[in-house]
Amino acid sequence: MWLKQLSVLNFKNYTESSLDFLPQANAFAGANGAGKTNLLDAIHYLALCKSYFNPIDSQHIKKGEDWFMVQGEFDREDVPDLVSCSLKKNQKKQFKKNKKDYPRLADHIGQFPLVMISPNDTTIVTEGSEERRKFMDNVISQTDNQYLDILIQYNKILLQRNSLLKQIRETGVFDIGLLEVINLQLVEAGERIFARRQQFMEAFLPEFARYYAFLTEDAEQVSLVYESSLIAADFEALLRDSLAKDRVLERTTQGIHKDDLLFTIHDGMVLKKFGSQGQQKSFLIALKLAQYSFLRNRKKYRPLLLLDDIFDKLDEHRTRKLMQLVSEDEFGQIFLTDTDAERIKHIFNEIGKPIRIFEIKGGTVDV
Repeated sequence: MWLKQLSVLNFKNYTESSLDFLPQANAFAGANGAGKTNLLDAIHYLALCKSYFNPIDSQHIKKGEDWFMVQGEFDREDVPDLVSCSLKKNQKKQFKKNKKDYPRLADHIGQFPLVMISPNDTTIVTEGSEERRKFMDNVISQTDNQYLDILIQYNKILLQRNSLLKQIRETGVFDIGLLEVINLQLVEAGERIFARRQQFMEAFLPEFARYYAFLTEDAEQVSLVYESSLIAADFEALLRDSLAKDRVLERTTQGIHKDDLLFTIHDGMVLKKFGSQGQQKSFLIALKLAQYSFLRNRKKYRPLLLLDDIFDKLDEHRTRKLMQLVSEDEFGQIFLTDTDAERIKHIFNEIGKPIRIFEIKGGTVDV
């Protein structure tokens, strides 16, 4: 699968631009703030119905305009698909494939799988467990749209349970029958999500270990562990045993919404606290490459790979190794950004791989 063409209208700092791509490597080069990353984000919109960086769609409309549109033509085994996303201020986002609206945006997720590696990914290491759950859920959702439905259902039931706990606290009226019904619904959805996350981790961990060893040349040992209270206990029993605490706190303290991924380096030292910047970067890149491998193995075709500002995040040796790796047959079409077009040319000349470079200047594109 590859993206043949991209058009943007009134998107971020672009008035109008149209680009034709190579099926191998494509690069956006220019000064900081020129709009390189905005083009990667436009591609992300086409694949996953949303921005990678900002969840508020209306903020991607160019200043002074009332709407934006992003459109792209994908090719998968010589079958073309035209995908478009448009938004008018104060209206619902429209998403179409081959000029037909989707009944639900969730139906699009996973049709055009994509992996983005960005400086923003540091939040997966440095921030709370929500970021790491989001990472897991994003990967699984691209291979299983039923998972996304179950996740949405779980979160709705969780809100109902938390509202009931708050109501019990405020009124003193405890409807045990209603709570038990909600508990059963939460358990049913939660156990399905837990099982799917376990299956994902079994397939994901070997790929992560392989890529981390490649990037660091086996320099150190790292560990990635899925943590969930459901591993050691029955979910229904957890809810029952935590009820007194839940009533005091007015929220559900046990469940898959508390799951986490533990990242460690050397002998169990927490990566967030003890890992160097270089180790954290290598860890994150290995995570994303393993995500790519997982998607490719499940979808049976190669996803898009987007590399934002990657040359400034790694030393020259690791950069060359990474570019060599992602240019091989294991990977498909790649898009990358950098401030230095000559550096891109030099690296790809060295590894003997074709690349098309687009010069970006203040929201305009030159090939």
